[in-house]
Amino acid sequence: MRTNPSFALDQVDEVRRLIQEYPWVTLVSSTDAGELVASHYPVILDTAAADGEIVLLSHVGRPDEQLHELGAHEILVIVQGPHGYISPGWYDARPAVPTWNFVTAHLHGTPEILSDAENLRVLAALVDHFEDRMDEPRRMNGTPENADYAARIVAGTVGFRLRVTRFTAKDKMSQNKPAATVDRILAELDGDGPYASPALAARMRRARDSAAEPTAAE
Repeated sequence: MRTNPSFALDQVDEVRRLIQEYPWVTLVSSTDAGELVASHYPVILDTAAADGEIVLLSHVGRPDEQLHELGAHEILVIVQGPHGYISPGWYDARPAVPTWNFVTAHLHGTPEILSDAENLRVLAALVDHFEDRMDEPRRMNGTPENADYAARIVAGTVGFRLRVTRFTAKDKMSQNKPAATVDRILAELDGDGPYASPALAARMRRARDSAAEPTAAE
């Protein structure tokens, strides 16, 4: 991904937050045969990771593990946050061209394959992570029936830990536009038009507020 200093997202904490909020990722591998393989899975952050580290936990179906040759080489993980079309009609300028605002991160690392016992713990943690919001959460563990079912699931999956060795992230949220233009874009995204996107509006506000905060050097 081409980097641009105006839109660079290089704070580890912000990338971790993006992963937490948008955990449905794309895994991309280049196999020994030169084929590109892509799959889609949820991930969670490893809470045991040291400060300044990004460590992902997840699983793939056993057939995907073979397709990706998981653990044999580095993979790319793409995290996609809120994004959307920005019409030139929202600018107070002529001529103007449309654009697309987005936040995304490309993470690199070589997966570590987990044991069956570790895989089961990761699967249970994944379920807990998403079920915790439910009024009556369902768990993988807790009853003998759940435990038996979980054991069958483990047999068909391969768990992995990915310690991110490098990343590139971009947060393109109209930071290069005048404040009045940003306000008009936000009004459209908050509205009820065909390209309304409250999630993207919220992300733009976060980017604007972050840029307005004084740095330590100041």
